Amino acid sequence: MLTDTHTHLYSDAFEEDREAMMQRAFDQGIRRFFIPAIDSGYTQSMYDLEKAYPENVFLMMGLHPTSVKENYKEELLHVEAEFKKRSFYAVGEIGIDLYWDTSTLEIQKKAFRSQIQLAKKYKLPIVIHCREAFDEIFDVLETEKDDDLFGIFHCFTGTLEQAKRAISFQMKLGIGGVVTFKNGKIDTFLNQIDLKHIVLETDSPYLSPVPYRGKRNESSYLSLVCKKLSQIYGLSEEEIAKITTKNSTEVFGV
Repeated sequence: MLTDTHTHLYSDAFEEDREAMMQRAFDQGIRRFFIPAIDSGYTQSMYDLEKAYPENVFLMMGLHPTSVKENYKEELLHVEAEFKKRSFYAVGEIGIDLYWDTSTLEIQKKAFRSQIQLAKKYKLPIVIHCREAFDEIFDVLETEKDDDLFGIFHCFTGTLEQAKRAISFQMKLGIGGVVTFKNGKIDTFLNQIDLKHIVLETDSPYLSPVPYRGKRNESSYLSLVCKKLSQIYGLSEEEIAKITTKNSTEVFGV
């Protein structure tokens, strides 16, 4: 059994063929899908998805860094209100993204910090989005680190040194399609990291693995990520699936 620890299955990209897409994932042995939030505009779609696949879909709640705008306090209140209504499996995806907009760095840091504190309050993992912001993310984690801080560094694309630093904050590394890219680089050092620190993800509909790079990603392609890790670690795909699913259970508690 495979676990996709990060997939936006509620995305409009799947509007036309969601059922068929889900069936393709089931056919590949993918049974568990962890769903990150973006902002309040997607909350209802997430709940609809959970209702359609109650045995397979596990929801997170949080405010994505690219949705941290002038109204971010309002959005954070929405996140907190949802946590008061029901339970979730993580606070995510949260973090800092300096690829699209560097002008919002200060409020991104505030939103990140306040959501880390929310995760600690509910004893939940965080799922970190980091784009061109390793130093800024590590600065925040450094001030927040304690036994209650843990989670996943989603879509990890850093160096070996950054990987070790992320792990030092009790973070697993979310490995997806980038590991199959020729210029992805992480495939060159991943085998130096114990598999107990790794979880698998697609981030679909984004970041499709080779040979689908540049096309819409979907959860069934997780099997290609698993295959690549099997080559990197010299283990069977079954073993990779078993260990990384066990790791996901350690993080999410299910």
